[in-house]
Amino acid sequence: MKKYGCIGKKLTHSFSKEIHGKLADYNYELIELTEEEITPFFEKKEFAAINVTIPYKQTVIPFLDSISEIASRIGAVNTIVNKNGKLYGYNTDYYGMKALIEKIGVSLSGKKVLILGTGGTSKTARVVATDLGAAEILNVSRRKADDCVTYEEVLETHLDANVIINTTPSGMYPECQSKPIDIEAFNELEGVVDAVYNPLCTNLVLDARNKNIKAEGGLYMLVMQAVVAVEKFLDTSIDKTVADEVFSSILSAKENIVLTGMPGSGKSTVGKLLDIDGFKFVDTDAEIENRCGCSIKELINTKGEKYFRDLETDIIREVSSEGSKIISTGGGAILREENVRYLKQNGKLFFINADINRLQATDNRPLSDTYEKLQKLYDERIDIYKATADVVVPDMETAKLEADYIMLKRKEIMQLGTEV
Repeated sequence: MKKYGCIGKKLTHSFSKEIHGKLADYNYELIELTEEEITPFFEKKEFAAINVTIPYKQTVIPFLDSISEIASRIGAVNTIVNKNGKLYGYNTDYYGMKALIEKIGVSLSGKKVLILGTGGTSKTARVVATDLGAAEILNVSRRKADDCVTYEEVLETHLDANVIINTTPSGMYPECQSKPIDIEAFNELEGVVDAVYNPLCTNLVLDARNKNIKAEGGLYMLVMQAVVAVEKFLDTSIDKTVADEVFSSILSAKENIVLTGMPGSGKSTVGKLLDIDGFKFVDTDAEIENRCGCSIKELINTKGEKYFRDLETDIIREVSSEGSKIISTGGGAILREENVRYLKQNGKLFFINADINRLQATDNRPLSDTYEKLQKLYDERIDIYKATADVVVPDMETAKLEADYIMLKRKEIMQLGTEV
Protein backbone atom coordinates (compact mmCIF):
# COMPACT_ATOMS: atom_id res chain seq x y z
CA MET A 1 0.00 0.00 0.00
CA LYS A 2 1.34 3.41 -1.03
CA LYS A 3 0.52 5.33 2.15
CA TYR A 4 1.74 8.80 1.14
CA GLY A 5 2.84 10.33 -2.13
CA CYS A 6 2.13 12.56 -5.10
CA ILE A 7 0.29 11.61 -8.29
CA GLY A 8 0.87 13.33 -11.60
CA LYS A 9 1.69 12.66 -15.22
CA LYS A 10 5.40 13.55 -15.12
CA LEU A 11 7.20 13.78 -11.79
CA THR A 12 10.85 13.26 -12.73
CA HIS A 13 11.93 16.72 -11.59
CA SER A 14 9.57 17.11 -8.63
CA PHE A 15 11.02 18.39 -5.34
CA SER A 16 8.05 17.09 -3.31
CA LYS A 17 9.72 13.90 -2.06
CA GLU A 18 12.64 15.90 -0.62
CA ILE A 19 10.36 18.48 0.99
CA HIS A 20 8.09 15.92 2.64
CA GLY A 21 11.18 14.01 3.80
CA LYS A 22 12.20 17.07 5.78
CA LEU A 23 8.72 17.79 7.15
CA ALA A 24 7.57 14.34 8.26
CA ASP A 25 8.76 10.83 9.06
CA TYR A 26 7.01 8.74 6.42
CA ASN A 27 7.80 7.21 3.03
CA TYR A 28 6.60 9.58 0.31
CA GLU A 29 6.42 8.20 -3.23
CA LEU A 30 6.22 9.91 -6.61
CA ILE A 31 3.50 8.07 -8.54
CA GLU A 32 3.26 8.76 -12.26
CA LEU A 33 -0.17 7.89 -13.68
CA THR A 34 -1.67 8.05 -17.15
CA GLU A 35 -5.25 9.24 -17.66
CA GLU A 36 -6.33 5.60 -17.98
CA GLU A 37 -4.79 4.72 -14.62
CA ILE A 38 -6.59 7.41 -12.60
CA THR A 39 -9.92 5.59 -12.19
CA PRO A 40 -8.43 2.25 -11.04
CA PHE A 41 -6.15 4.12 -8.64
CA PHE A 42 -9.08 5.82 -6.91
CA GLU A 43 -11.29 2.77 -6.98
CA LYS A 44 -8.67 0.84 -4.98
CA LYS A 45 -8.07 3.73 -2.52
CA GLU A 46 -4.78 2.13 -1.48
CA PHE A 47 -3.31 5.23 0.11
CA ALA A 48 -3.53 7.15 3.36
CA ALA A 49 -3.04 10.58 1.80
CA ILE A 50 -1.72 11.96 -1.47
CA ASN A 51 -0.89 15.17 -3.24
CA VAL A 52 -2.12 15.78 -6.77
CA THR A 53 -0.26 17.76 -9.42
CA ILE A 54 -0.51 18.59 -13.13
CA PRO A 55 -2.72 17.66 -14.93
CA TYR A 56 -5.07 15.98 -12.46
CA LYS A 57 -6.10 18.68 -9.96
CA GLN A 58 -9.58 18.86 -11.47
CA THR A 59 -9.72 15.30 -12.78
CA VAL A 60 -9.75 13.87 -9.23
CA ILE A 61 -12.76 15.81 -7.94
CA PRO A 62 -15.48 13.33 -9.03
CA PHE A 63 -13.76 10.60 -7.00
CA LEU A 64 -14.01 12.54 -3.74
CA ASP A 65 -16.62 12.27 -1.02
CA SER A 66 -16.03 15.82 0.22
CA ILE A 67 -13.96 18.87 -0.65
CA SER A 68 -13.05 21.87 1.46
CA GLU A 69 -14.65 25.28 1.03
CA ILE A 70 -11.47 26.75 -0.46
CA ALA A 71 -11.01 23.82 -2.86
CA SER A 72 -14.64 24.20 -3.89
CA ARG A 73 -14.19 27.91 -4.59
CA ILE A 74 -11.08 27.21 -6.62
CA GLY A 75 -12.45 24.16 -8.41
CA ALA A 76 -9.19 22.25 -7.99
CA VAL A 77 -7.79 19.80 -5.45
CA ASN A 78 -4.13 19.06 -4.73
CA THR A 79 -4.36 17.19 -1.41
CA ILE A 80 -6.50 14.15 -0.63
CA VAL A 81 -6.83 12.37 2.71
CA ASN A 82 -8.34 8.90 3.02
CA LYS A 83 -10.39 8.76 6.23
CA ASN A 84 -11.80 5.26 6.74
CA GLY A 85 -12.41 4.82 3.03
CA LYS A 86 -13.87 8.27 2.43
CA LEU A 87 -11.79 10.73 0.40
CA TYR A 88 -11.53 14.35 1.51
CA GLY A 89 -10.08 16.93 -0.87
CA TYR A 90 -8.26 20.15 -0.05
CA ASN A 91 -6.35 22.85 -1.90
CA THR A 92 -3.13 23.64 -0.05
CA ASP A 93 -1.80 25.56 -3.08
CA TYR A 94 -4.01 28.40 -1.83
CA TYR A 95 -1.93 28.71 1.35
CA GLY A 96 1.32 28.32 -0.59
CA MET A 97 0.42 31.03 -3.09
CA LYS A 98 -0.73 33.38 -0.33
CA ALA A 99 2.50 32.77 1.63
CA LEU A 100 4.60 33.46 -1.48
CA ILE A 101 2.86 36.76 -2.17
CA GLU A 102 3.33 37.79 1.47
CA LYS A 103 7.01 36.78 1.33
CA ILE A 104 7.60 38.99 -1.71
CA GLY A 105 6.06 41.88 0.19
CA VAL A 106 3.72 43.12 -2.52
CA SER A 107 0.20 44.24 -1.66
CA LEU A 108 -2.67 43.20 -3.91
CA SER A 109 -5.24 45.37 -2.13
CA GLY A 110 -6.85 47.74 -4.62
CA LYS A 111 -4.45 46.61 -7.38
CA LYS A 112 -4.86 45.40 -10.96
CA VAL A 113 -3.66 41.81 -11.22
CA LEU A 114 -2.91 39.77 -14.34
CA ILE A 115 -2.96 35.98 -13.92
CA LEU A 116 -1.16 34.24 -16.77
CA GLY A 117 -2.77 30.89 -17.57
CA THR A 118 -6.14 29.21 -17.18
CA GLY A 119 -5.34 25.90 -15.43
CA GLY A 120 -5.81 24.75 -11.86
CA THR A 121 -3.09 26.98 -10.40
CA SER A 122 -4.58 30.04 -12.12
CA LYS A 123 -7.87 29.33 -10.37
CA THR A 124 -5.98 29.21 -7.07
CA ALA A 125 -4.27 32.51 -7.85
CA ARG A 126 -7.61 34.13 -8.66
CA VAL A 127 -9.18 33.14 -5.34
CA VAL A 128 -6.07 34.27 -3.44
CA ALA A 129 -6.02 37.61 -5.29
CA THR A 130 -9.72 38.08 -4.53
CA ASP A 131 -9.20 37.35 -0.84
CA LEU A 132 -6.24 39.77 -0.73
CA GLY A 133 -8.45 42.58 -2.02
CA ALA A 134 -7.39 42.96 -5.65
CA ALA A 135 -9.54 45.59 -7.41
CA GLU A 136 -9.35 44.01 -10.87
CA ILE A 137 -8.28 40.48 -11.83
CA LEU A 138 -7.76 39.38 -15.43
CA ASN A 139 -6.86 35.89 -16.61
CA VAL A 140 -4.61 35.88 -19.66
CA SER A 141 -4.70 33.12 -22.28
CA ARG A 142 -3.26 32.48 -25.71
CA ARG A 143 -6.82 32.02 -26.99
CA LYS A 144 -9.72 34.44 -26.65
CA ALA A 145 -12.52 33.36 -24.29
CA ASP A 146 -15.33 34.99 -22.31
CA ASP A 147 -13.47 34.69 -18.99
CA CYS A 148 -10.02 35.82 -20.12
CA VAL A 149 -8.08 38.21 -22.34
CA THR A 150 -5.34 37.41 -24.82
CA TYR A 151 -1.68 38.36 -24.50
CA GLU A 152 -2.17 40.70 -27.45
CA GLU A 153 -4.98 42.49 -25.62
CA VAL A 154 -2.82 42.81 -22.52
CA LEU A 155 -0.06 44.56 -24.48
CA GLU A 156 -2.62 46.88 -26.08
CA THR A 157 -4.85 47.71 -23.10
CA HIS A 158 -3.54 46.43 -19.78
CA LEU A 159 0.03 47.71 -19.45
CA ASP A 160 -1.11 49.49 -16.27
CA ALA A 161 -1.21 46.17 -14.36
CA ASN A 162 0.34 46.32 -10.88
CA VAL A 163 0.98 42.63 -10.29
CA ILE A 164 1.59 39.67 -12.61
CA ILE A 165 1.12 36.10 -11.41
CA ASN A 166 2.41 33.40 -13.78
CA THR A 167 0.69 30.03 -13.47
CA THR A 168 1.74 28.68 -16.88
CA PRO A 169 4.62 26.20 -17.31
CA SER A 170 6.52 28.71 -19.47
CA GLY A 171 10.12 28.85 -18.28
CA MET A 172 9.96 25.49 -16.50
CA TYR A 173 12.81 23.00 -16.82
CA PRO A 174 13.91 21.86 -19.38
CA GLU A 175 12.51 24.82 -21.40
CA CYS A 176 14.21 27.27 -19.06
CA GLN A 177 14.75 30.03 -21.61
CA SER A 178 11.10 30.63 -22.47
CA LYS A 179 8.96 33.23 -20.70
CA PRO A 180 5.22 33.86 -20.86
CA ILE A 181 5.35 37.63 -21.41
CA ASP A 182 7.77 40.52 -21.88
CA ILE A 183 7.31 42.97 -19.00
CA GLU A 184 9.45 45.77 -20.39
CA ALA A 185 6.48 48.06 -21.16
CA PHE A 186 4.68 47.53 -17.82
CA ASN A 187 5.53 50.81 -16.10
CA GLU A 188 3.10 50.39 -13.17
CA LEU A 189 4.31 46.92 -12.24
CA GLU A 190 5.06 46.43 -8.53
CA GLY A 191 5.40 42.67 -8.21
CA VAL A 192 5.86 39.43 -10.16
CA VAL A 193 4.87 36.06 -8.72
CA ASP A 194 5.94 32.95 -10.66
CA ALA A 195 4.60 29.54 -9.66
CA VAL A 196 7.47 27.85 -11.57
CA TYR A 197 10.08 26.59 -9.09
CA ASN A 198 12.50 24.76 -11.41
CA PRO A 199 14.61 26.73 -12.28
CA LEU A 200 14.72 28.72 -9.06
CA CYS A 201 14.61 32.00 -11.01
CA THR A 202 12.83 32.05 -14.35
CA ASN A 203 13.58 34.64 -17.00
CA LEU A 204 10.34 36.35 -15.97
CA VAL A 205 11.64 36.74 -12.40
CA LEU A 206 15.06 37.88 -13.64
CA ASP A 207 13.43 40.47 -15.93
CA ALA A 208 11.46 41.85 -12.99
CA ARG A 209 14.46 42.03 -10.68
CA ASN A 210 16.46 43.81 -13.38
CA LYS A 211 13.74 46.49 -13.27
CA ASN A 212 13.93 46.60 -9.44
CA ILE A 213 10.48 45.00 -9.20
CA LYS A 214 9.78 42.61 -6.34
CA ALA A 215 9.75 39.08 -7.75
CA GLU A 216 10.07 35.48 -6.64
CA GLY A 217 9.86 31.98 -8.09
CA GLY A 218 7.62 29.20 -6.83
CA LEU A 219 9.88 27.24 -4.46
CA TYR A 220 8.53 28.98 -1.36
CA MET A 221 4.97 28.31 -2.53
CA LEU A 222 5.85 24.65 -3.08
CA VAL A 223 7.28 24.29 0.43
CA MET A 224 4.47 26.17 2.16
CA GLN A 225 1.71 24.22 0.41
CA ALA A 226 3.55 21.03 1.42
CA VAL A 227 3.55 22.21 5.03
CA VAL A 228 -0.24 22.53 5.00
CA ALA A 229 -0.54 19.19 3.18
CA VAL A 230 1.47 17.45 5.91
CA GLU A 231 -0.76 19.08 8.51
CA LYS A 232 -3.76 17.57 6.70
CA PHE A 233 -2.04 14.19 6.23
CA LEU A 234 -1.16 13.79 9.90
CA ASP A 235 -3.76 16.01 11.57
CA THR A 236 -1.02 18.10 13.16
CA SER A 237 0.37 21.63 13.06
CA ILE A 238 3.80 22.84 11.95
CA ASP A 239 5.35 26.02 13.29
CA LYS A 240 6.24 28.67 10.68
CA THR A 241 9.85 28.77 11.86
CA VAL A 242 10.13 25.06 11.05
CA ALA A 243 8.56 25.66 7.65
CA ASP A 244 11.01 28.49 6.90
CA GLU A 245 13.93 26.30 7.98
CA VAL A 246 12.79 23.58 5.57
CA PHE A 247 12.56 26.14 2.76
CA SER A 248 16.09 27.39 3.48
CA SER A 249 17.34 23.81 3.61
CA ILE A 250 15.80 22.91 0.25
CA LEU A 251 17.06 26.13 -1.34
CA SER A 252 20.55 25.56 0.06
CA ALA A 253 20.59 22.04 -1.39
CA LYS A 254 19.56 23.25 -4.85
CA GLU A 255 21.10 26.67 -5.46
CA ASN A 256 24.40 26.72 -7.34
CA ILE A 257 27.44 28.65 -6.15
CA VAL A 258 28.89 30.43 -9.19
CA LEU A 259 32.40 31.86 -9.00
CA THR A 260 33.36 34.71 -11.32
CA GLY A 261 36.54 36.73 -11.59
CA MET A 262 39.69 37.50 -13.52
CA PRO A 263 41.95 34.77 -14.94
CA GLY A 264 44.26 33.65 -12.14
CA SER A 265 42.04 35.00 -9.34
CA GLY A 266 41.78 31.54 -7.80
CA LYS A 267 38.21 30.60 -8.71
CA SER A 268 38.94 26.90 -9.16
CA THR A 269 41.06 26.75 -6.00
CA VAL A 270 38.31 28.41 -3.95
CA GLY A 271 35.66 26.24 -5.59
CA LYS A 272 37.38 23.02 -4.61
CA LEU A 273 37.55 24.22 -1.00
CA LEU A 274 33.77 24.63 -0.90
CA ASP A 275 33.09 21.10 0.24
CA ILE A 276 29.29 20.83 0.32
CA ASP A 277 27.63 17.45 0.61
CA GLY A 278 25.84 16.51 -2.61
CA PHE A 279 27.39 19.31 -4.68
CA LYS A 280 29.46 18.72 -7.81
CA PHE A 281 32.38 20.99 -8.74
CA VAL A 282 32.43 22.11 -12.39
CA ASP A 283 35.15 24.17 -14.05
CA THR A 284 33.73 25.54 -17.32
CA ASP A 285 37.21 26.06 -18.81
CA ALA A 286 38.03 22.40 -18.10
CA GLU A 287 34.70 21.36 -19.62
CA ILE A 288 35.56 23.32 -22.78
CA GLU A 289 38.94 21.63 -23.06
CA ASN A 290 37.35 18.21 -22.56
CA ARG A 291 34.74 19.00 -25.21
CA CYS A 292 37.16 20.21 -27.88
CA GLY A 293 40.08 17.91 -26.98
CA CYS A 294 42.64 20.70 -26.81
CA SER A 295 43.74 23.58 -24.60
CA ILE A 296 41.84 26.85 -24.66
CA LYS A 297 44.94 28.54 -26.02
CA GLU A 298 45.01 26.10 -28.96
CA LEU A 299 41.26 26.49 -29.47
CA ILE A 300 41.42 30.30 -29.67
CA ASN A 301 44.54 30.25 -31.84
CA THR A 302 43.01 27.81 -34.34
CA LYS A 303 39.31 28.73 -34.36
CA GLY A 304 39.18 32.21 -32.92
CA GLU A 305 37.74 33.82 -29.80
CA LYS A 306 34.12 33.84 -31.06
CA TYR A 307 34.13 30.06 -31.50
CA PHE A 308 35.50 29.73 -27.98
CA ARG A 309 32.87 32.10 -26.55
CA ASP A 310 30.03 30.28 -28.33
CA LEU A 311 31.22 26.96 -26.94
CA GLU A 312 31.55 28.53 -23.49
CA THR A 313 27.94 29.74 -23.68
CA ASP A 314 26.72 26.26 -24.67
CA ILE A 315 28.50 24.69 -21.70
CA ILE A 316 27.32 27.36 -19.25
CA ARG A 317 23.74 26.80 -20.37
CA GLU A 318 24.11 23.04 -19.84
CA VAL A 319 25.84 23.05 -16.45
CA SER A 320 23.65 25.79 -14.97
CA SER A 321 20.31 24.25 -15.99
CA GLU A 322 20.32 22.06 -12.87
CA GLY A 323 21.23 22.79 -9.26
CA SER A 324 23.59 21.41 -6.61
CA LYS A 325 26.76 22.62 -8.33
CA ILE A 326 29.80 24.77 -7.60
CA ILE A 327 30.62 26.39 -10.93
CA SER A 328 33.95 28.06 -11.64
CA THR A 329 33.57 30.22 -14.74
CA GLY A 330 36.10 31.53 -17.22
CA GLY A 331 37.30 35.09 -16.80
CA GLY A 332 35.21 36.43 -19.67
CA ALA A 333 32.03 34.47 -19.03
CA ILE A 334 30.22 37.50 -17.62
CA LEU A 335 30.78 39.51 -20.82
CA ARG A 336 27.72 37.90 -22.39
CA GLU A 337 24.41 38.80 -20.78
CA GLU A 338 22.94 35.43 -21.77
CA ASN A 339 25.68 33.66 -19.75
CA VAL A 340 24.85 35.69 -16.67
CA ARG A 341 21.16 34.86 -17.07
CA TYR A 342 21.85 31.14 -17.42
CA LEU A 343 24.01 31.21 -14.30
CA LYS A 344 21.50 33.22 -12.24
CA GLN A 345 18.54 30.96 -12.99
CA ASN A 346 19.78 28.40 -10.49
CA GLY A 347 22.65 30.16 -8.78
CA LYS A 348 24.15 33.07 -6.92
CA LEU A 349 27.22 34.77 -8.41
CA PHE A 350 30.23 35.34 -6.13
CA PHE A 351 32.90 37.62 -7.62
CA ILE A 352 36.43 36.85 -6.41
CA ASN A 353 37.72 40.42 -6.31
CA ALA A 354 41.44 39.65 -6.44
CA ASP A 355 43.71 42.69 -6.46
CA ILE A 356 45.36 43.30 -9.85
CA ASN A 357 48.78 43.02 -8.20
CA ARG A 358 47.95 39.44 -7.19
CA LEU A 359 47.16 38.38 -10.76
CA GLN A 360 49.81 37.01 -13.06
CA ALA A 361 50.03 36.90 -16.84
CA THR A 362 50.58 33.32 -18.01
CA ASP A 363 51.32 31.83 -21.42
CA ASN A 364 48.37 29.40 -21.28
CA ARG A 365 45.88 32.30 -21.28
CA PRO A 366 46.17 33.91 -24.75
CA LEU A 367 43.91 36.83 -23.85
CA SER A 368 46.03 37.73 -20.83
CA ASP A 369 49.51 36.35 -21.57
CA THR A 370 51.21 39.68 -20.94
CA TYR A 371 50.84 42.11 -18.06
CA GLU A 372 49.60 44.80 -20.46
CA LYS A 373 46.81 42.52 -21.72
CA LEU A 374 45.95 41.53 -18.16
CA GLN A 375 45.70 45.15 -17.02
CA LYS A 376 43.55 46.02 -20.04
CA LEU A 377 41.17 43.12 -19.32
CA TYR A 378 40.96 44.11 -15.67
CA ASP A 379 40.05 47.70 -16.51
CA GLU A 380 37.45 46.57 -19.07
CA ARG A 381 35.82 43.97 -16.84
CA ILE A 382 35.98 45.13 -13.22
CA ASP A 383 32.72 47.09 -13.33
CA ILE A 384 30.93 44.21 -15.09
CA TYR A 385 32.15 41.72 -12.48
CA LYS A 386 30.77 43.91 -9.70
CA ALA A 387 27.50 44.70 -11.46
CA THR A 388 26.69 41.05 -12.20
CA ALA A 389 27.74 39.71 -8.79
CA ASP A 390 25.28 38.88 -6.04
CA VAL A 391 28.20 38.97 -3.60
CA VAL A 392 31.63 40.59 -4.00
CA VAL A 393 34.27 38.52 -2.21
CA PRO A 394 37.04 40.88 -1.01
CA ASP A 395 40.69 40.13 -1.67
CA MET A 396 41.95 37.95 1.21
CA GLU A 397 45.24 36.42 2.22
CA THR A 398 44.27 32.82 1.40
CA ALA A 399 41.79 30.92 -0.74
CA LYS A 400 40.51 29.23 2.42
CA LEU A 401 39.51 32.60 3.89
CA GLU A 402 37.69 33.46 0.68
CA ALA A 403 35.89 30.10 0.70
CA ASP A 404 34.85 30.67 4.33
CA TYR A 405 33.59 34.13 3.43
CA ILE A 406 31.45 32.69 0.62
CA MET A 407 29.91 30.11 2.94
CA LEU A 408 29.14 32.80 5.53
CA LYS A 409 27.51 35.15 2.99
CA ARG A 410 25.59 32.26 1.46
CA LYS A 411 24.17 31.35 4.86
CA GLU A 412 23.09 34.95 5.41
CA ILE A 413 21.36 35.02 2.01
CA MET A 414 19.54 31.78 2.75
CA GLN A 415 18.21 33.23 5.99
CA LEU A 416 16.81 36.21 4.08
CA GLY A 417 15.44 34.25 1.13
CA THR A 418 16.36 33.90 -2.54
CA GLU A 419 16.84 37.58 -3.34
CA VAL A 420 19.90 39.41 -2.07
